[in-house]
Amino acid sequence: MDKLISDFSFGLFFWQTILFIGLLLLLRKFAWKPILNAIKEREEGILNSLESAKNARKEMQNLTADNERILKEARNDREDLLKEARSMRERMIDEAKGEAQVEANTLIAKAKESIETEKQAAITDLKKQVANLSIGIAEKLVKEELASKDKQVKLIETMLKDVKLN
Repeated sequence: MDKLISDFSFGLFFWQTILFIGLLLLLRKFAWKPILNAIKEREEGILNSLESAKNARKEMQNLTADNERILKEARNDREDLLKEARSMRERMIDEAKGEAQVEANTLIAKAKESIETEKQAAITDLKKQVANLSIGIAEKLVKEELASKDKQVKLIETMLKDVKLN
């Protein structure tokens, strides 16, 4: 320690200080800013993905609520149609038992068939909407997941590791 103090040179100290400050400035300009910018971009991408997932969840809840409403309306319509068919049947039975019985049964069969047809149409429409939404979400997630070359390389490396393990 005494040797360091006795051999101390102000000129060397000055140049070392200048070089150290220059190195810090170069690192700040060419290393820290790009690294911080990359971290900020990744954070924004993650926040956007989370927002997209939240929106998709809300949309699924809305679709579920709509489906519940459609099913409830279909049930109410079915009940209304069945009530109407019953009252019609009773009136016709009072007028003419034989002929009224046959016509009432025909109307009931048609009402049930109509309800079943409407129910199948509603279910088919619901399946199409859910399939389209699922495909849209999957497409967005795959695009986001494979947006950069680094993500693609990472995905391929992960897949190769899984293949080697199996």
